[in-house]
Amino acid sequence: MSHQEEPIQTEVARAIAAGGGPAKVARKLGVSTQTVCFYRDGKRKLRAEHGAAIELLAGGAVTRQQLWPTSWPQIWPELTRPATNPTPEKLEA
Repeated sequence: MSHQEEPIQTEVARAIAAGGGPAKVARKLGVSTQTVCFYRDGKRKLRAEHGAAIELLAGGAVTRQQLWPTSWPQIWPELTRPATNPTPEKLEA
């Protein structure tokens, strides 16, 4: 999947820090620590295929919407749809 928009660098750095640092994020993504440092430093683009994993690693502190603020609906259209799972309040009724 190719998208022209680059992730916002400060958000990439925040996500990596929230995810436990470059080494931990690298292990989870299956890439080298150097690659994650390149993502953080803007020397390489964070690939959209890592977006969901980065969001999970960061514990939601940085979202895909923050990383790709204009193109996220095209990359992850499922995020634009309302949730279909019932909320706990609906389950109790």
